[in-house]
Amino acid sequence: MSARLAIVVLISVPAFLLVALIVVAVEGSWAPLGRLDGSVSTHMHLVAIGHPLWVRIMEVVSNVGSPTVMRSLVAALAIFLWIRRARRLAIWAALTIAGGALIDVVLKAAVGRARPHFTDPVLLAPGGSFPSGHAFTATLGAGVVLLWALPLLATRGRIVAWILAAAVPFLVGLSRIALGVHWVSDVVGGWLLGAALLAVTSAAFETWRSERGLGRSHPLTEGVAPEETRTAAHPDEAP
Repeated sequence: MSARLAIVVLISVPAFLLVALIVVAVEGSWAPLGRLDGSVSTHMHLVAIGHPLWVRIMEVVSNVGSPTVMRSLVAALAIFLWIRRARRLAIWAALTIAGGALIDVVLKAAVGRARPHFTDPVLLAPGGSFPSGHAFTATLGAGVVLLWALPLLATRGRIVAWILAAAVPFLVGLSRIALGVHWVSDVVGGWLLGAALLAVTSAAFETWRSERGLGRSHPLTEGVAPEETRTAAHPDEAP
């Protein structure tokens, strides 16, 4: 129980609280947050309109890290795991990414924040601005893949995997600010929500494992279900 509580208390609770504070600041038109968002957006827009190559790179990053791509990736992983008899892990992956999609829709509708507006935009995007669905879903997608893959990697591979799992949502979030379709606080909120939801579902999965008499796993190094990851990777070796 202490390990599960640590995941929730040290990651989920602070992250959800910070998201709530951002929402309150947005709804209350808190001046310091408005100045920060406006200053960064204006600066990034000036960079974008002066550097077409930068815009093209950011568009590629944004498209590759889009919610559609990330959700499709996790869906494909969940189907693969289900076929390979790692069904609890498949359900965890599917529920995590589906939960993120639901939260994104509900929060966008509830907050109703307008996106940045420029007279000469480099990109236009529909819908509400908070949270950034790209940053949120990229965090979830990278996290799900990471926590699935960790048991298959050696120590150095795990370090590289963690770096990549952090770099992907960072670059995707940066691309949304650079393209002028999200405020900084939208992207930070997306990152925080992704980390919080991953921590919650990982803690819930640990409870599920415990109820079925499975040994405790260490998510930061072993992922959420090391046995099922190895079963999926080597089905012929499964008992």
